[in-house]
Amino acid sequence: MTSRAGAWGALAGFIAMSAVAGVLVVSAVTPALAVTSLAISDGTGMFDGLPDYLAPQPLDQTTTFYATKGGQEVPIASFYAQNREDVPWDGISQSVKDAAVATEDPRFYSEGGIDVFGTVRGALSTASGKDVQGGSSITQQYVKNILVQRCEQNDAVDPDASAKVQKQQQAKFEACYTDATGVTVQRKVQEIRYAIGLDKRYSKDQILLSYLNIVGFGGRVYGIQAAAQYYFGTDAKSLTLPQAATLIAILNNPNYLRIDDQSTSSTNVAAKGFPATTERRNYVLQRMFVNHKITNAEYKQAVATKIQAHITPKLSGCSSAVQADAGFFCDYVRRIMLTDPAFGKTADARQAQFQRGGLKVYTTLNLDLQNTAQAALSGYIPPTYGGLDLGGANVSMEVGTGRVVTMVENKQFDDSGDAPPGTTSVNYTTDYAYGGSSGFQTGSSFKAFDLIAWLEAGHSLYESVNANTHLFQESQFATCGPPTTGPWPVANDESSEGGTMSVLQATEASVNTAFAMMATKLNMCDISKAATDLGVHSANQDVNPWTILPPFIIGVNYISPLTMAQAYAGIANGGRMCTPIAIDKALDANGNPITVPKTTCTQAIPENVAATVTWALQHVMTAGTATGANPNDGVPIMGKTGTTDFAHENWLVTSTSKVAQATWVGLISGATDMHYVYFKGIQGNNVKFNIVKQIDTALDSVYGGGAFPAPDNTLIYGNGSKPPATNSPKPGTGGNGGNSGGGNGANPPAPGQGPGKPGKGH
Repeated sequence: MTSRAGAWGALAGFIAMSAVAGVLVVSAVTPALAVTSLAISDGTGMFDGLPDYLAPQPLDQTTTFYATKGGQEVPIASFYAQNREDVPWDGISQSVKDAAVATEDPRFYSEGGIDVFGTVRGALSTASGKDVQGGSSITQQYVKNILVQRCEQNDAVDPDASAKVQKQQQAKFEACYTDATGVTVQRKVQEIRYAIGLDKRYSKDQILLSYLNIVGFGGRVYGIQAAAQYYFGTDAKSLTLPQAATLIAILNNPNYLRIDDQSTSSTNVAAKGFPATTERRNYVLQRMFVNHKITNAEYKQAVATKIQAHITPKLSGCSSAVQADAGFFCDYVRRIMLTDPAFGKTADARQAQFQRGGLKVYTTLNLDLQNTAQAALSGYIPPTYGGLDLGGANVSMEVGTGRVVTMVENKQFDDSGDAPPGTTSVNYTTDYAYGGSSGFQTGSSFKAFDLIAWLEAGHSLYESVNANTHLFQESQFATCGPPTTGPWPVANDESSEGGTMSVLQATEASVNTAFAMMATKLNMCDISKAATDLGVHSANQDVNPWTILPPFIIGVNYISPLTMAQAYAGIANGGRMCTPIAIDKALDANGNPITVPKTTCTQAIPENVAATVTWALQHVMTAGTATGANPNDGVPIMGKTGTTDFAHENWLVTSTSKVAQATWVGLISGATDMHYVYFKGIQGNNVKFNIVKQIDTALDSVYGGGAFPAPDNTLIYGNGSKPPATNSPKPGTGGNGGNSGGGNGANPPAPGQGPGKPGKGH
């Protein structure tokens, strides 16, 4: 028996909804009159204060990264929370439009934004005490989808937030979603008001197009274009009649009727012919026939056609760039876009633009060179190697522009949180802040900065130094900080390295004791300044802070390969250092250019010093420790090797006048002596030469390169006009690499594990 309160509630609902329904009948003929009449009584006063126009917000769009291949821009990665690509009216087949109207709202083109008869029927049902109901026109469904989109855009759960915050965000989202979709009198009235407002401002075709671009088709697939591509591997404009009817059928219950075997029903699967979806599709076809959208023959043929899905997933995120060997570069670009103020003043603004902007981002990556670099590195350094935690990386950037053109490592990119062996999300080429490691000790490749400070202090390359001293006192080294005391033993890679030699010969053979002796004539802070002026810094200052102690002279600070490539490019560029960039241009969803970060170039060191250091480092490639990596293709090249104790870290940084590259091979963790680890028969300390030679050869074939600026003779010879006679070891041939690192012989910690005692190396 119905209670008196229930009867009065039903009566109140009947009065309210009947009054509304009466007004709505008018809207079938004169929508504008209906709008102005909606507050004619207390029964319809609920319309007062409701905005009559729901301004549609931009929908989440897919952002795509591009790189060059064969001179053409090709996509390498896509990002979306919702797989969606808006298409224009002529980008959708007529069958889709007819199917949607015939099934969802046959009176769409004649009604005033709402399905009057359906709404009246729902109002009477509600007033009679049954569940709240109401027929929804396509315009009303569009309104509901807009409101749901607002919930997903404004109240989405942040996957990086704490569990407590995520719980709060989830509750807020669910409340928003319930308010947008709940079947209540208040929500239906609001929906009607919005629908009428939209109908006043847009044409029917515009509303139908917007509806087809916003509606969900199951999972993360939104909009007719993404649905056509995902379910049938075609575009929305090319859908056949059966395919179009199938997609419109899915709208009835997307996660139940989807045709990718991920249905919430265990029976609506491909093996059983998608029976539920087929039944609904045939209903769609029947409605199209009844409403004169298709002929009887077309109807029969379409009904007889089995649903044959061609599932074509669109990977989201940088995992989609792995097939182009570009996963780590992709992640580097993504992090730039989420942190650089050029893409928004706040983190939320940058995230919103990235996630919803439908951006086309044209990067600096050259896939032809990238694939060569990957093949060169992976050809020697596998992702897994016995019990070794092995790493390898290469990065190249243009001289004078800062454009990063290669970025590879020995492992495959995987940011799933449960990366299997041989994969990682850590980018060995970049700083920690950009998804990188905490850096690697650079060994003797740091000696380029020693040379800069040496020349800036008024010394010359042919000045003689005594390389016989193997034990120094730290008090011998001037510094701008607190003085340090204690012994510092310095070893060379070869016991034969010693005697009196020129700085040039010490550079060619990478003699640690010679560079230590040179540093006693300098201020260590000047060496540090020479490096930092060229952009050199710790890859992770919190874990491995920049250290200015005597061993840093021969490379114990933890630096990323990209930073070293940047510095060497600056030296090769006449001392003018340019910061790295990874994006050439970006366009918004409408094809308009948006601001992207630009390189910043500064004169870091004097031109004559840069030219003379470059001249000395050319000798390393032609008569020193790196001859084994010289392409000998007629392109002038300079560079420096670096190898720490036990060859835990192995470097070779080179540059032509056009492009610089840094290659690192080493241990991520562990203490195995890499001198006794072989890769295709080549010692671990020497394998860098084979890798770099292939990469530099490819870079030269694309970029070429001219002569470097002439060196300053005064900085070569000092005040004399001829090289002085010296007693020096014969420069190495590059066959066994050379040493860098220097120190007390103790093992350095694994990269990223914090500072430790520096080790010996060349």
